[in-house]
Amino acid sequence: MKIAVNTRLLLKDKLEGIGWVAYECLSRIVKAHPDDEFYFLFDRKPDPKFIFAENVKPVVLFPQARHPFLYIIYFEMSVRRALRKINPDVFISTDAYLSLRSKTPQIAVFHDINFEHFPQDFPRIALWHYKRYFPRYARKAAKIITVSEFSKQDIIDNYKVEPEKIQVAYNGANEGFKPISEEEKLQIRNQYTSGYQYFMFVGSLHPRKNLARLFPAYDLFKERTGSDVKLLIVGEKRWWTEPIQKAYEAMRHQDDVMFVGHLQMSELQRVTAAALASVYVSYFEGFGIPIVEAYKCDVPVITSNVTSMPEVAGDAALLVDPFNIESISSALELVMDENVRNSLIEKGRVRRNDFSWDNTAAAWWNVINEFKNK
Repeated sequence: MKIAVNTRLLLKDKLEGIGWVAYECLSRIVKAHPDDEFYFLFDRKPDPKFIFAENVKPVVLFPQARHPFLYIIYFEMSVRRALRKINPDVFISTDAYLSLRSKTPQIAVFHDINFEHFPQDFPRIALWHYKRYFPRYARKAAKIITVSEFSKQDIIDNYKVEPEKIQVAYNGANEGFKPISEEEKLQIRNQYTSGYQYFMFVGSLHPRKNLARLFPAYDLFKERTGSDVKLLIVGEKRWWTEPIQKAYEAMRHQDDVMFVGHLQMSELQRVTAAALASVYVSYFEGFGIPIVEAYKCDVPVITSNVTSMPEVAGDAALLVDPFNIESISSALELVMDENVRNSLIEKGRVRRNDFSWDNTAAAWWNVINEFKNK
């Protein structure tokens, strides 16, 4: 079988979100199917570590696609030409972008369509592209893979796609996320928060990650409890907006908020495992991998009661209204209780067994394999 893959988000030292999902799934799939040929389509010279096995052939296309107009050129011209030359049985796009003019059967991996619900969170040109092309991608795709039942229904409702066209494949979490010793926790706290315990947020600092409400909620928690627990923010300020900035500037306890930027995976695993709790109160997620990462580290989770997050969290997290600062702050207070934390950790140990990258990769392959000899 000959399979072409959109791998433009496999970037050295810059794997985030969708890129990590692609990495975890593709590295397993190509090794599990050595008799099949994989053509990885990159928009720049790839790092050798992304050529996972001998049955992978890298193809570098032009231009580097990091702007809506360049996306159009890349997928409608370069990818289309590459698919015509390779003549694969199927093309799978790990970020849902397809070549609308190609006749090759295509699989789109949709993570979420949050721009349909919160368009105000996006730059105008990016929003134009999403709104114009993603409905077309959904219709063009021969099959769609998505990450939760919530996302599946969201795609059905917004794009009128037949349910049988969509396969749900839950995400997993890297195997390096695991509990650590108290001694290791102290070392990490000494490194990042001068020895103090901390709540942890991890993610791109996008408006939907809800820092504009997490900051005042943490402030309220500090006022009520007098606690010395810090707030550690992990992620790049790529989407840092004026409302987020104003919320931060209005804080009375700014000095207790630590920004550490993007962390390499090995360091992220350590920082997650040392947290007092993971606070992931987005107002929209297609899945929410940090929830599972925290479960695997025996770290309690506070997350939102909307979109996919209750589906992923199950009964193992404190669920809050992400639009209510009081709700978030109360959960921060509640998770300080040792009995509450221990209960959440025990439930998380059970819930985490439902998520693994091996299962995700197998689900992807089942969809890909449908196109064998078609």
